Amino acid sequence: MVEQILTKEMIEAGESLLRLMDEKKMKPDAVLWFYSPDIQKYKLLIAMPKERQLGPKKFYKKIQNIISELPEQNRISLDEITLAKSNAPIISLLKFAIRTGPGVSGIRFTNNVINGTVIEDAYIYRLV
Repeated sequence: MVEQILTKEMIEAGESLLRLMDEKKMKPDAVLWFYSPDIQKYKLLIAMPKERQLGPKKFYKKIQNIISELPEQNRISLDEITLAKSNAPIISLLKFAIRTGPGVSGIRFTNNVINGTVIEDAYIYRLV
């Protein structure tokens, strides 16, 4: 059962971050809010294609710089963001069920099961 609420502000902030990442030529291949029942929180998962991977330290530094360019109401805390590999199990699992293309989508994926794995809640901007 989802404890934390995914707010309209969180959804707008995630979209703003993705659009600015695209402008900065980062072009992630997966961006989504994912509810993790283990920690009872949403995390903004960002997966970068292998050829654009910077390593975690450089990635988070670059993301922090991008966040600082966003309007105050669209800022996300860095501790809400998780860098994932494009072939991470949860990313691969979701890609099995959904593909969005390279644009910015807004797909709510709630209380679903994919290959026996329960997805309590996710808000998907991009899965390519």
